[in-house]
Amino acid sequence: MKTSLDSTATRALLARLWRDHVRHYKPALALVLGLSAAMAGATALYPLVLRQAGILFSRADPTLVWQIPLLVILVTCLKAITQYFQNVQSQNLVLRVIRDLQDRMFAHLTRTDLARIEREAPAQLATRFTTDATLIREALTRTVNGLADVVTVIGLVASMIYMDWMLSVLAALLYPIAAVPIQRIGQRVRRASGGMQETIGQTAALLNESFAQARTVRAYRLEGIETKRARAAFRSLYGTLLAITKSRSRVEPVLEVLGGIAIALVIAFEAWRATFSDHTLGDFGAFVAALLLAARPLRALGSLNSALQEGLAGLVRVFAVIDEPARIQDSPDAKPLPPGTGHVRFEQVGFVYPDGRVALDGLSFEALPGQTVALVGPSGAGKSTALALIPRLHDASSGAVRIDDADVRGITLASLRDSIAYVGQDALLFDDTVAANIAMGRPGASRAAIEAAAEAAQAAGFIAALPRSYDTMVGPGGGRLSGGQRQRISLARALLRDPRVLLLDEATSALDAENEAAVQVALARLRAGRTTIVIAHRLSTVRDADLVVAMADGKAVEMGTHASLLAQDGLYTRLVRSQALGLAA
Repeated sequence: MKTSLDSTATRALLARLWRDHVRHYKPALALVLGLSAAMAGATALYPLVLRQAGILFSRADPTLVWQIPLLVILVTCLKAITQYFQNVQSQNLVLRVIRDLQDRMFAHLTRTDLARIEREAPAQLATRFTTDATLIREALTRTVNGLADVVTVIGLVASMIYMDWMLSVLAALLYPIAAVPIQRIGQRVRRASGGMQETIGQTAALLNESFAQARTVRAYRLEGIETKRARAAFRSLYGTLLAITKSRSRVEPVLEVLGGIAIALVIAFEAWRATFSDHTLGDFGAFVAALLLAARPLRALGSLNSALQEGLAGLVRVFAVIDEPARIQDSPDAKPLPPGTGHVRFEQVGFVYPDGRVALDGLSFEALPGQTVALVGPSGAGKSTALALIPRLHDASSGAVRIDDADVRGITLASLRDSIAYVGQDALLFDDTVAANIAMGRPGASRAAIEAAAEAAQAAGFIAALPRSYDTMVGPGGGRLSGGQRQRISLARALLRDPRVLLLDEATSALDAENEAAVQVALARLRAGRTTIVIAHRLSTVRDADLVVAMADGKAVEMGTHASLLAQDGLYTRLVRSQALGLAA
């Protein structure tokens, strides 16, 4: 993509921003333009007031004592009032546009493929909402203010032409010379901005990772290594930011020099003309005042290109996220999940990750309604991948996953996922109350239903002991609770959903033997009429399963009950003997 403001791609980007977001706020934009015009008009009055002061001074007019000071106060008050409202309304407009972009991006990311989310570190995704949004906001703010600066310059130029058109032409000839270097500087800033965002995202990901692994860092005395990693990231970020700062800083000196040259030429021309001109000192003084007043908005317009290029670089990244199509979505002829009791069937299912790794290879098994099916196997056997295919967190590369005889790829995502409850091995909660976390299983559920689900998950006891019971905030990720407590709240959420299919990915791994036994009793009552598929490393869980599927290399190597598989003396038996299924449990 070309980086020039005149490039087709850039114009298309700006056109899209206008079409998708800005044009919806036309009344707000009109108000900003009106206030900008009023502010510009007040600014343009200053040199005219000074010109009038020069005329009255040359006449020794006694009204000069009160007339000019009063005019200056009135003009200043008018400019101050309009400037305040213009700033507030322009920021209001810009922040609305940024809010809409953030809303669209977040809505897209919450619905896009899980693989897309897993491709980037959370901290890198967060930079789209923070750093990129800040750059876009700055660019939009400078653009809106740039409109005000344009109107101000027009007003001041009109004043200068009114006072002396020859001097106005002389001063105006210099500023177009700055266009070429300013444009080239803007191109360099835009290229550097893209690298800056990548560096910021990588640095944020490193910091997030290091702080999340704080216990490991201290236990293994990795403080020095982590400090070196962070120092290298900070050095890289420093270099990138310094390069952008150098590019930005070139604009102001260029415009400052041109402004000085313009004033020097005006003074020289006026001095040369003074020998045969009848222009008064008031005219010349007022003209120089107008030229000085125009210097600030002209410098702002000159530096606008750099800010706009940075904002465009951020906008490219934001639109790239919004435009990335989701592979997992409703098919054109998708239908709601048909009535049934949760009959799950894997038919020669294969799954290959984008990087070419084969996770499943012809996996076939059947989970009848009311049954508990346990998936066991060594690490990397494909157990979690198989579980993820049922709610379509991923789609099978070959074969089919069916629920009640319907291929999940032909079922609407809403009806499919509404019929499934999932509890993963990482029992992370949202930074909300205990009740709110449980209620996510069925939004709008009554307090009685929430408490009943907690009771069934053996969570009611510890919840009652919390400072505010069900209204206790659990902290980011549920960090104020123990691992076992978080797991039981996650299980309560799943129980509240009352699903057709219950998926448990090592969901009882964080519970002690006593609590696990109690939860297993609760689960046994809830399994009637629904299918439960569980990935378990504990022998106690596998013993109770109606069907055990022993997996290796993405295939179902053995299937049967706990007792029958032990009798085969195969993979399952080796897993038990090696304590891979928690023989001591």
